[in-house]
Amino acid sequence: MERRQFLKISGLAPLALPLSSGLWAAPQPWHDHFTLPALPYPTNALEPVIDTLTMEIHHGRHHKAYVDNLNKALDEAGVHSHDILDLMKRVSALPVAVRNNGGGHWNHSFFWPLMRPPRENNVPEGALRDALVSVFGSFDSFKEQFKKAALGRFGSGWAWLIKTSDGKLLITSTPNQDNPLMDVAEQRGTPILGIDVWEHAYYLKYQNKRADYIDAWWKVVNWEFAAKNFQG
Repeated sequence: MERRQFLKISGLAPLALPLSSGLWAAPQPWHDHFTLPALPYPTNALEPVIDTLTMEIHHGRHHKAYVDNLNKALDEAGVHSHDILDLMKRVSALPVAVRNNGGGHWNHSFFWPLMRPPRENNVPEGALRDALVSVFGSFDSFKEQFKKAALGRFGSGWAWLIKTSDGKLLITSTPNQDNPLMDVAEQRGTPILGIDVWEHAYYLKYQNKRADYIDAWWKVVNWEFAAKNFQG
């Protein structure tokens, strides 16, 4: 997915005109806000892996709250930036409410298109699969290590497959709504794949069985989207 397309579906595209550098100009005066992106599929599309009610609450309440609270935090701080990637890269210098809610908005905007209706034998192909096998030994070994990171994240957070600045693939995890784009991340890089392991992402169906949720989640991974993230 091209950056412009991702910005459009994620509700991150500002109304200002692009600068010649490729960056977006902040709207002046400050009147534009981040918006909740529409899901790229119906709320029941991921059944039975992720139930309809979970999707309705996760997207319509939790994600919406991150958007609303991010806009409020930016207004209160007088931060006139509508570039979510810029906010992530300098989040250490911004109010904690921007870190928490900005991370929540970016993470979820990234998460929704990473999923699609369930498929049996759902595996990546091409260059991404080759890279996973090369780095982790096999695709099954990659899944085991990714699951370990997701299970090992105490409390709420995310597990990620990222590409570092020197092109290496790594599995990492972040607490709360942090992500590897943030300048506070222990391991920084470009996210290729990410799973939400906050309980609100799975508790209605799986209760406290996070491992079952992770095992089922592989059936809904949109490997085409992940491959585009890998290709950059």
